[in-house]
Amino acid sequence: MTTPVDPGAAANPGGLAEELRISIARLSRRLRHLRPADTGAGAPAALTLTQFAALAAIERHGSMTPRELADHEKVQPPSMTRVLASLEERGLVARNPHPTDRRQVEMSVTAAGAALLRDERRRKEAWLSRRLGELTEDEREVLRRAAPIIDRLSRS
Repeated sequence: MTTPVDPGAAANPGGLAEELRISIARLSRRLRHLRPADTGAGAPAALTLTQFAALAAIERHGSMTPRELADHEKVQPPSMTRVLASLEERGLVARNPHPTDRRQVEMSVTAAGAALLRDERRRKEAWLSRRLGELTEDEREVLRRAAPIIDRLSRS
């Protein structure tokens, strides 16, 4: 079974743009809001989306100064300082001396932070794998072929 193609999509790329925008936003929101199961009384509160984004950015890009991270995440430095303080308090990031400027520090992900990110990714990928399993093989093949194109769009 193949997915029907909208014959007007080529003539109206705006229609395709709207469909993709809505679908990608909905999927992204769904994945972002998958939260870890409650681990019981006394357990620390789940990280905010901003905290997860900052932690993932540091892991992806390596050590970063708070200013570099604030610029990367498009937030004001005082906001990032609060985010980093919370992550540091939880033992998810560590401060390290800057290699060339003693007035600055660089933040790096700790083993606990890397483990948390790994678990988060594994959980989200498991959810997505279950949803993909509900599709037909033809639908999965369409997505397999579209994934690199969507990635290219996201990087442009």
